[in-house]
Amino acid sequence: MLKIAFSPLYVYPLPAGHRFPMAKYELIAEQLLYEGTVSDDHFFHPDLLKKEDALLVHTEAYWQKLNAVALTEREERAIGFPITERFVVRGRHIAQGTIQCALFARQYGVAMNIAGGTHHAYANHGEGYCCFNDQALAAAYLLHHQLARQILIVDLDVHQGNGTAHIFRDEPRVFTFSMHGARNYPLRKERSDLDLPLPDGLEDKPYLTLLQQTLPRLFDEVQPDFVFYQSGVDILETDRLGRLRISRQGCRERDRLVLELCYRHRVPVAISMGGGYSLRLSDIVEAHANTFRTAQEIFF
Repeated sequence: MLKIAFSPLYVYPLPAGHRFPMAKYELIAEQLLYEGTVSDDHFFHPDLLKKEDALLVHTEAYWQKLNAVALTEREERAIGFPITERFVVRGRHIAQGTIQCALFARQYGVAMNIAGGTHHAYANHGEGYCCFNDQALAAAYLLHHQLARQILIVDLDVHQGNGTAHIFRDEPRVFTFSMHGARNYPLRKERSDLDLPLPDGLEDKPYLTLLQQTLPRLFDEVQPDFVFYQSGVDILETDRLGRLRISRQGCRERDRLVLELCYRHRVPVAISMGGGYSLRLSDIVEAHANTFRTAQEIFF
């Protein structure tokens, strides 16, 4: 069964006029239910991230500052909006959702967090709308509990997973792969184990060709026994921030390529949704929903 992490807490109210489309999380769930791709029993409400699990990745000082809602104005600016207790609680549920997805993926082959993909969070600070790094936390959890030997993080959001790359820079058991806009946020990139910077305006065919030339080779070389997939839809041509020209169908073919490789190699995969900033909310929701549809088609 496809297990999906979702909580009403994911829909966090932001200041008026803020561009981050939080409403997409609820609308994705509603669309998947309406069309019959999933039913209510596919969803689970994630628990709250525990301190001992958070400290597998994040520093004690950062954990304390977040939970005391005591970030400086400069630290809040780096994240992108004012931090409240509810935002921190939301982040803890999202991060725990990815941990629980990793455990469900080991059982069912795949599991999905309707939010997550908070790859800009570092061990000691947040950036780019991210406070806890959900995939880094889940990867560290699997390693700590000896539930994985070699992890591959496939980050196909249009923005580099800079926090994830930095967290695992000296961890040979986690291979970080980021395929992202060369001139996009963050301006200062970290070094992943493999970075593929993309030029502005890249279209479907060269994008998919590059991924097809790279990812099968990584599966052979890294030999992962677990994959985390960051499936941001900010690669779309309709995206306000993406700068690429990938069609919705191209985005779906990207997902299929990743998930078929996981299925063929019998490697469990936990998927986090990541970014999406198209002007029309329907474009974002439909592209994200395609990821769920594709996972359901391939694994079940």
